[in-house]
Amino acid sequence: MQTQILTALRQTPEGKVAEDILRRCVHCGFCNATCPTYQLLGDENEGPRGRIYLIKQLMEGHLENTPDSGRKTLQHLDRCLLCRACETTCPSGVEYGKLLDIGRNLAEQHAGRERADNTLRKRLRTYLPNSSTFGLGLKLGRTFKPLLPETLANKITEPRPAGTWPKARHNRWILVLDGCVQPALSPDINAATARVLDKLGISLVAAPKAGCCGAVSQHLGAPDDALDYMRRNIDAWWPYLYRKEGAIEAIVTTASGCGVMVKEYAHHLRHDPEYAIKAERIANLCKDISEIIIKENYQQLAPTSATRVAWHPPCTLQHGQKIRGVVENILTDCGYVLLPVADEHLCCGSAGTYSILQPELAQQLRRNKLANLTAQTPEMIVTANIGCQTHLQEGSSLPVMHWIHLLDRTSA
Repeated sequence: MQTQILTALRQTPEGKVAEDILRRCVHCGFCNATCPTYQLLGDENEGPRGRIYLIKQLMEGHLENTPDSGRKTLQHLDRCLLCRACETTCPSGVEYGKLLDIGRNLAEQHAGRERADNTLRKRLRTYLPNSSTFGLGLKLGRTFKPLLPETLANKITEPRPAGTWPKARHNRWILVLDGCVQPALSPDINAATARVLDKLGISLVAAPKAGCCGAVSQHLGAPDDALDYMRRNIDAWWPYLYRKEGAIEAIVTTASGCGVMVKEYAHHLRHDPEYAIKAERIANLCKDISEIIIKENYQQLAPTSATRVAWHPPCTLQHGQKIRGVVENILTDCGYVLLPVADEHLCCGSAGTYSILQPELAQQLRRNKLANLTAQTPEMIVTANIGCQTHLQEGSSLPVMHWIHLLDRTSA
């Protein structure tokens, strides 16, 4: 694709990245075939190809210099789930996710946001990454749940006791990212992971000063805040790379949304003279929990009886981290019956804060996803991301859980 990006933009780091990505796009349209919003709305501007062209126009200065024009562009970009299914489909290797972040920020600067939308986004950026604040809010929500409107009450999950977390007793150590909302919503996920790894001869530990991976701020138009979260995590993890007892083997994530973000720290901090090299080291150490377990003797965790399971691979796992078939192999080898699920490549509608900011589209995508997940009458639904888990559970009568719980059950 030919580009004529404005000189002032072309000389910025973001402009250089965007120009390189735009030039790779051949405008073939294969991406639209796997785009959830294009399938729902049938609008060229609601698919990757159309959005790429809108970003190109914006960077070339061809959009009308009016708030209405800019806000229409911003609306189309906001409706993108950032599921990256288009990246999986693209034959030209277009890194659409990176381009979309750049385009959204430019469109927001060009047109600004409506006051209510801007306020909501700021509140989400303030509230969600702060695990203590979020945890307190969730506790209050559970207390007053009967008094809340149904739409809000449905989003408040029941408490999930963590259970025991084994003491570090093995020679092999792995760090785990606690994240921001997961410790309050489902502390049992990382605790179950610790129990499973303990059975496999690995100790799981968490760095107390680590927290939000930065994804919430990055995708809500606050990239500088996101960089601060990244630096904080790197500082918290760095001493574990040089332990006297031996360095940690990996930094594991049990939320695939966090995993894809941490694996991209090197890109986001590439121009930071103090953190660029550290970020590359951290990104290389980051692994999804499935990447760890697949290399161990996990077959010992097989259950005594088969369970029919519907597996939902999060977009951040299959399209973001490009991990496909790994969880499926682990569960199948352990004796679980994985049922066929139509259109498993499509997003469930959670997509971070998308289900809050775009509720109508998110709910329609969830209905479609749950119809496919339950078509073969599974006993449960399993996934690998806390956002998908809570979003699907809100609309499902079947239990929805992290897949690591299946191995924890059999290791008890």
